[in-house]
Amino acid sequence: MSTHRSEPIAGSGEEATRRHVDRRTILRGAGLLGTLTAAGGALAAPAQAAPAQAATPGDLDPKDFTLTADYDEHTSRVAALLDQAGGASVSDVMDHANHDRTPATVLDTQVHGFRFASSDENDPDAVPQGITTSRDAVGTAGNGRYDGRQVIAVSFYNNSPKSSRINLIDWDANHPDSYRRILLVEPTGTAAEPSFQDIGIHVGGIAWYEDLLYVADSTASPNGMRVFDMSKIVTTDTGGSKDQIGRVGDSFYAHNYAYVLPQVGTVSSEVADGTTELVWSTISLDRVSRSIVMAEYRCVDCGGDYPEGPTRAVRFPFEKGGATFAEKTTATEALEVPLHYLNGVASHNGRWWFNDSHHKTLHHWSGSGAMTSYPWVSWGESLSYWEDADGPDLLWCLKEDEGDRPVFAVKQGDYSS
Repeated sequence: MSTHRSEPIAGSGEEATRRHVDRRTILRGAGLLGTLTAAGGALAAPAQAAPAQAATPGDLDPKDFTLTADYDEHTSRVAALLDQAGGASVSDVMDHANHDRTPATVLDTQVHGFRFASSDENDPDAVPQGITTSRDAVGTAGNGRYDGRQVIAVSFYNNSPKSSRINLIDWDANHPDSYRRILLVEPTGTAAEPSFQDIGIHVGGIAWYEDLLYVADSTASPNGMRVFDMSKIVTTDTGGSKDQIGRVGDSFYAHNYAYVLPQVGTVSSEVADGTTELVWSTISLDRVSRSIVMAEYRCVDCGGDYPEGPTRAVRFPFEKGGATFAEKTTATEALEVPLHYLNGVASHNGRWWFNDSHHKTLHHWSGSGAMTSYPWVSWGESLSYWEDADGPDLLWCLKEDEGDRPVFAVKQGDYSS
C-alpha cells in the first residue's frame, strides 16, 4: 500500500470522518464538552469509567525499520546565525514570556490543567499538536529544570503563514503563569550570509532529550524527524511585517517573533524492501530505555490523503551515553497495533499508551496480553510521560479543537492495568 505524504496524515482524522458535522455538537453529544464557561472553555468531563479489555498488539520484525541521522547538516549556518543575530537561553526566553495561561479542568481524574491565552485558544490558523517537557530533557534532577526552568513545550502548526512553532510554558511556582512562542526555522544561505525559512510541517509529536528537540515530520520523503538544539535559540527583530522571514540586509525577521529555533539536523526513516514506509504521526521519549517511540495515524474508510491499513508503533534507541542516534540505527521493538486514529503514544518501563482520538479512548498495554482501554477526551493529541521522584508519575496530553485546547496531566497509575 502506498502512503501519500501530505499534511493530513499527521493530524487528527476527526475532520476527515466528521467534516460535515459541527464539532461542538459532537462533543456535547458525547458528553465530553461539559458546561461552557463564559470564555468558552470546557469544564469537567464525566468521571473515569471502568476499564475495558482490548486486543493485543502483534510483533513485527524490528530489523525492517532503520534510521539515518545527520546532526551536522546545518552546523555552520546555525553558528553564523547565533554570531550575527544573537542568541538566547531558555531562561532568557522565559524571562520575557509574554502570554498568560489560565487554569483548566478537563477530566475529573486530572492532576494539572491549563489553557492558553485566547490568541492561541481561538486561532483557526494555529493548531496545537505535540507535547514534551523539561522532565524529558533532564529527568527528575533539580526538580526537572532545564537551564534553571521547569517548562512544558507544545508544538503548533500554523496555516497563515504556513509555519511551525513551539510554545514554551513556565511550569514552576517560582515564576509567573506565562509562556512564549518560538518559531521553528530551517537555516538557508551560507555561513557568510546565513538566513532561514519557515518549516511548514504538522509537528504531530515532539520529544526533548538533553539539549535536543526531536520533531516528527510526516511530510518529507523519506520522512522521520527534524532535530533542533534548545541551547541554540536565535534572537530576531520583532519589527517589519508579519510576512517577513529570514535575512533582510543585516537584520533577521521571523513574522514578528522575537525568537527562532533553527534546525540542526535530520533523522530519516527507512524500511526494508516490501515494507510500507512509516507514517511519522507522533513521537515521545522513553527515558528508561533511552529511546524514542513513534506511532502512525491511520484511518478506516477516511479517503483523501489519510493513510489506511494496519497501524504500527516502533522504538528506536539512542547511542549509548548520548542524546543522539547513531549514523545508522535499527529499531529494537516494532508492533502492529490493533487500533486506528492514533494521535498520541508514550512508553515507559516496557509499557505503552496509545491515544485513539476518534473513539475518545486511551489504551494501555503492559507489554504482554490484551490492552486495557479507558475513556479519554475527544480531539486528544500527543502524550508525554512525566517522571517524578517525590510524587506520582504523570501523563501529559492536550486537545486541538478550536476554542477548546487545554493541556492537562493525569496520574499514569490511574491509566495503567
